[in-house]
Amino acid sequence: MFEPVSNARASESALIRAMGFWALAASIVNVTIGGSIFALPGTLASSMGAAAPLAFVIGAFLFVPITLCFAAAASRATVTGGPYSYVAAAFGPFPGFATAAFLWISSVAGNASLAAISANQAAHVFPSLALPVPRSMFLLAMYALLAALNARGIKLSAAAILIFAAAKVLPLLLLVCAGSWFVHWDSLKVAGVPTWNSIGNSLVIVVFAYSGIETALAPSGEVRNPARIVPKAALAGVATVIALYVGLQWIAQGVLGAALIGNNAPLAAVADRIAPGGGRLLVLVAAVSLFGCMQGDLLGSSRLLYALARDGFLPARIASLTKTKRVPLLAIIGHSLAAWAAASAGGFTTLALVSGGAFCFVYIASCAAAWQLQRRNAAQAQKPLSLPGGPTLPLLGIAGLCGILLTLEREEWFAIGCALVGITILFACNRWYRHGT
Repeated sequence: MFEPVSNARASESALIRAMGFWALAASIVNVTIGGSIFALPGTLASSMGAAAPLAFVIGAFLFVPITLCFAAAASRATVTGGPYSYVAAAFGPFPGFATAAFLWISSVAGNASLAAISANQAAHVFPSLALPVPRSMFLLAMYALLAALNARGIKLSAAAILIFAAAKVLPLLLLVCAGSWFVHWDSLKVAGVPTWNSIGNSLVIVVFAYSGIETALAPSGEVRNPARIVPKAALAGVATVIALYVGLQWIAQGVLGAALIGNNAPLAAVADRIAPGGGRLLVLVAAVSLFGCMQGDLLGSSRLLYALARDGFLPARIASLTKTKRVPLLAIIGHSLAAWAAASAGGFTTLALVSGGAFCFVYIASCAAAWQLQRRNAAQAQKPLSLPGGPTLPLLGIAGLCGILLTLEREEWFAIGCALVGITILFACNRWYRHGT
């Protein structure tokens, strides 16, 4: 069933490069647009009022340099692993391992939270799912379905990504277009300039709403001609997300006005204003969006585990590929079980605390790696993307991310510090074991 690999070069050559431009761009959209956008407009309106659409615009100015850094790094380190591979190639094993650990912890927490939301929604229809055992079995069935889908190979996974991305983007795009006829222009007038505190708090939320590219780029070893396709797909995917987010916030503000503030289901409310009963369709779109995001995360995060096993940080068998579909099935199962356990537990406060700051550390490390790889003229393929302005874009991205880190509370820093200590101990134990055998 499995075919082991002996080294990174052999491992990468055994993968099937079946993802093209559209599949990778759709993967970025699929992983980024989860469930938050269906509630986020009301949250932003509470802190910024009618100026809330500006939060997505300002966040885009921060995230575009980060996206360019990811695209540049991915065009130079074209193996599977995403940020882990970029940072390891630029700075060595320990920074790469720490980046991978933070990214995986965040992915498990994020995937589990989406699964928990899905279970909570299902419990409204089937009340028995609110009980611990039925809820856990429902979650297990969901992850079993996702694992089975990913086990069928990268070609089917790529096709599923295109379907999920279309199923969430097209209804939301239709909502923006149809909603523009119901906009009350007075609702879009900004009464006053938001405070710096409200802008800062909103940007933290917006930047994490934009996150997803770090997971979507992990299967680079299964992308055709990654040095050419990855930069174009990254920019196209992120541009689509930015345009859609700004449009949805603008439409929600213009249609609902003051009723948007604190609204837990603003997009469903907009759909009901446009067509009675339209909110129910948006709930269905939200469910598809959640499931699609989980599928995309499983594809990317399982490849992160695969890359760690390929490089000796996890048991080598996790990097083994199935003989027919050429997928790391054990890595897929491992990530599914970890997310299922976290979602079943219901309370993963520490993981959530680590997750927020961990994404910033992953992005900072990736921005720095992009410049380091370019400065060394490192490349695993011809004609990698070069960042204009030298270190300017990486420094802009790092400065913005450091500003976000300053907003973290003491408890969050403590949780991140504990995670870093644990990561260091794991790295040291792995190094000792590898050198001792």
